[in-house]
Amino acid sequence: MEMNQPVVMKEDYRRDKERGEEPKMNGKLVAGCGLADGIRVRTDRISSDPEKVSSDSPTTSSRSPTVDGVCGGNRGYGGGGTRALAVQQTSLEQPRETWSKKMDFLLSVIGYAVDLGNVWRFPYICYQNGGGAFLLPYLLMAVFGGVPLFYMELALGQFHRNGCISVWRHVCPIFKGIGFAICVIALYIAFYYNTIMAWALYYLLSSFRSTLPWITCSNSWNTPTCTHYTSTDLNLSWAHNSTSPSEEFFIRYVLQVHRSPGLHHLGAVSWQLALCLLFIFTVVYFSIWKGVRTSGKVVWVTATFPYLVLLVLLIRGATLPGAWKGVLFYLKPDWKKLLSTTVWIDAAVQIFFSLGPGFGVLLALSSYNPFHNNCYKDALVTSSVNCLTSFLSGFVIFSVLGYMAEMRKEGVDMVAKNAGPSLLFITYAEAIGNMPASTFFAIIFFLMIIMLGLDSTFAGLEAVITAVLDEYPQVLVMRREWFVLGLVCVCYLGALSTLAYGGAYVVKLFEEYATGPAVITVVLLEVIAVSWFYGMPRFCSDVQTMLGFSPGRFWRVCWVAICPSFLLFIIASFLAFPPEVRLFDYLYPPWTTVIGYFIGISSLICVPSYMIYYLISTPGTFKQRLLKSITPEPGCQRVHTEAIITNTV
Repeated sequence: MEMNQPVVMKEDYRRDKERGEEPKMNGKLVAGCGLADGIRVRTDRISSDPEKVSSDSPTTSSRSPTVDGVCGGNRGYGGGGTRALAVQQTSLEQPRETWSKKMDFLLSVIGYAVDLGNVWRFPYICYQNGGGAFLLPYLLMAVFGGVPLFYMELALGQFHRNGCISVWRHVCPIFKGIGFAICVIALYIAFYYNTIMAWALYYLLSSFRSTLPWITCSNSWNTPTCTHYTSTDLNLSWAHNSTSPSEEFFIRYVLQVHRSPGLHHLGAVSWQLALCLLFIFTVVYFSIWKGVRTSGKVVWVTATFPYLVLLVLLIRGATLPGAWKGVLFYLKPDWKKLLSTTVWIDAAVQIFFSLGPGFGVLLALSSYNPFHNNCYKDALVTSSVNCLTSFLSGFVIFSVLGYMAEMRKEGVDMVAKNAGPSLLFITYAEAIGNMPASTFFAIIFFLMIIMLGLDSTFAGLEAVITAVLDEYPQVLVMRREWFVLGLVCVCYLGALSTLAYGGAYVVKLFEEYATGPAVITVVLLEVIAVSWFYGMPRFCSDVQTMLGFSPGRFWRVCWVAICPSFLLFIIASFLAFPPEVRLFDYLYPPWTTVIGYFIGISSLICVPSYMIYYLISTPGTFKQRLLKSITPEPGCQRVHTEAIITNTV
C-alpha cells in the first residue's frame, strides 16, 4: 500500500527558521543537514518493495548517494517502511560547467599526460637503462604507483567538484596549503615549458623553404668545425670534434647561447623568440578563456594530430637504411642493469612525471565531469594510452637514430648521446633535413611538438584557473576572461628570462629544481591526507556513491601503503643522488644549486605556512583547533543536483 506524504519545500524551511525552530520533515527534524536557502527537500512514503516507488519520487539506483555521503550520516527517521529523500539544488549557486562530450574530457586528459617528455625522455631513459629490460620496472612502477595515484585524483576531483585549493575543505582543511603549492609549481612550469614551444615555432617558421637552414654549413652562424656529412659525401668523415649544422643552428642561431657566459650574465632577450612566445600564449589564451567547453573542442585537434604525425614518422623511419639498428639498440634487453638502483629510480620518476598526478590538472579536469561518470575506466584507458604512446615514440626516435648512425658510420650510442630537447632539435632535426621531402616532414614534426606542448599548457593553466575560481567564486567567476588574461600575462612576463641568450640555462634550472622534488613531496602529502586523515573507508564510500562499486583491496593497499612508499623512494633518491646539472659545455656552479633549492622550497613553504595560519585563526582551544583542522567541513553544501538518498529503517 502506498501513501503520499506532504512535501516540505524551501518556503517551509524558511518559515521554520524565522520562528526559531529546526526545520522538520513529516514531523521529524532535518538534523545535521544545515540546508541553505535554495535547497528543496522532498520525502515520500513508499512500500516495502524497493521496486514500487511512488510517482512523485525518482527511482533510487545503486549509485545513489547515502546519507553519510551527503548530510553527514544522520540515520534514524521514524515511521513505517523505506523512505526516499530527494535533495535538489535549485538556486544555491551557479551550476558548474561540464564537458560537452565525454571525449572532450578523455582527449584533454590524454593530451595532458602525453607531452614532450613521452617523445624525448622515455626513449632516452629506456635505452640508457637496459633497453627492453627497462620495461619491467617501468610497468611495475606504473601498476603499483602511477595508475593508483592517477585514479585517486580523478575520483577526488569528480566527487567533490572543486579545484586543488578548495577541495581540501571537504577532505582535510589543514592540508589546504597543498593547493596553493600546486598553483605556484604550475606557474613555474608555465615560465619555462612554453619557451620550448617557442623554439619549436621558430623551427617551424624556418621550415618553409626549399633548403632547410640547419643542414648547411654556409651560414653566418656556422663555425669552421661544422661538418655537413651525409651518406653521399664520400670525401668527408665524421670526427670527434665535428659539429653538425643542426647543432650550430640550435645553439648558435636559435638560442644564441654562445653570447652568454652563464647564469650570472644572461644577456639580452631575443626578440624573435619573444614574438614566438607571444604567439604561443595568444593561442593558449583564446583556447582556455571561456572554460572547458572551448578547450574541449581545441583538443580534438591538438591531442589527435600528434598521433597522426607519429604514425607517418614511424612508417617513414622504418623505410630508412639502418633503421633496424636503432630499433634493436632500443629494445635489446640488458638484464644485468636491473640490479642497479638507478634503473628503478628512473622508472619511478618517468612513470610519475609521465602520468602527472600532483599538478592539480586531474583534479580540475575531472571536477567538470558528470557525478556518475566512470572515472575508474577513464583512469585505466588514459594511463594505458600514455604508456603505449611512450613505447611507440621509442620506435619513431630510434629508427631515425639508426639511420643517423648508418649515415655517419658510427654506433647508435654515439648518435644518441643527446638527451632532452637536444634530441629533438639537433639529432632528429638533422635526420629530417637529410630525408627526401624534408620540408614536409619538418613542418609536420614541429607542428606535432607545438601541439604536444599546447595540450599540457591548456591543462596546467586550467588547473590554476579552476583552483582560484573555486576558492574565490564571488569575485572571479563572472570575470573569468579577465582573470585568464592576467594569468597569461604573468606567465609571459615570468618567461622573459628564458628568452635571453642564456635562457636555456634558466630552462634547465627550472626543469631540475622547480618541479622535481617539490611536486613529488606535494603528492606524498596529498596521498597521506586522503588515505590516512580523510580515511580510506570514507574515500571508498565516496567512490561507491559515484560508480556503484567500491575500490577493491588492491587499490586500498596501494593508496594506504604502496603509493606513499613509492613516493618516499623517489624523494630519497633525489636526496641521495643530487643531479649534476650540465647543459652543453656549461657546468652549473654551486651557487646555482642554492638558487634551485630556494625555487623548490618557495612552493613547498605554502603547506606549513597555511597549517600555522589555520591553527592560529581558528577559534577554540588547541585541541579543538587541531580536531577541526583534520575534520572535513559539513558536506551538505555540496549536495549534488538530483541526489537521491535511500534510508531504510
